[in-house]
Amino acid sequence: MVIYSLKKSYQLKDLQEVDFKDLWGDHGIFTTMWIFGKPPKILFFEKHIKNLIKSLKIYHVKKRSLKKDILEKINENLSEKIHYNHLLRIAVNKKIISISLRKRLNPKLNFDLKLVNLKREKPQYKNLKYKKILRHLIKMDNSKSDIGLVCNKMILETGTSNLLFIKQNKIYTPTKGYYEGNTFKFFKSKIKNLIKKDVFVKDLKSYDEILLVGSGKGVASVKTIKQIGWKRKNLKKFRILSKYYNSIINKCRPHKF
Repeated sequence: MVIYSLKKSYQLKDLQEVDFKDLWGDHGIFTTMWIFGKPPKILFFEKHIKNLIKSLKIYHVKKRSLKKDILEKINENLSEKIHYNHLLRIAVNKKIISISLRKRLNPKLNFDLKLVNLKREKPQYKNLKYKKILRHLIKMDNSKSDIGLVCNKMILETGTSNLLFIKQNKIYTPTKGYYEGNTFKFFKSKIKNLIKKDVFVKDLKSYDEILLVGSGKGVASVKTIKQIGWKRKNLKKFRILSKYYNSIINKCRPHKF
């Protein structure tokens, strides 16, 4: 069960506080950001907000002051005096802005991926149609496991992250059917030859490493997929990508209130 250290909801029209609503299953968009340190830093903050506003327009959630209102409520609920290592989630539909904070769990090296026949609705958007995924995730220790979403016998993404597959020092990513998160886009800019390929479950045993990348996990190495008997062969690319990730963390500047 998720334990929130903060959860607030506001009416979109006038920003008046109302009872908290997580908005899962609604027609709307959310984004999840890693907030860390004191004073707080938020990794890829501007990109998260830009993507959120852009997607909300596509979902016909429109208000002239929408970005300003969201930023106001974020700043109102954060403190320069707290040492954070949390996930900051902003969810918006046509009536409500919801803000929540929960502790970020660092992924462990004995990470297992559970394959599930499931595909997100309109995966190109970070939409709120997540209830089927959450039914699986709520039963898991998210520091040690995640679900791999499988459709037409191909693995697309996880319940929380993008996926990278490594074979003979080459890095692959699925061709389509998933949302490209900001952490994934960062690694795309660092990986010289990222190869798009349909990754079939039947071929997973040929891969040396499988990596999760996302706001909640950073970069995490899958140790096993017990269902099919897959085990990682090494941590070579994980170590390289971890260095890239640490470099962008170190460059991240404190949040401007």
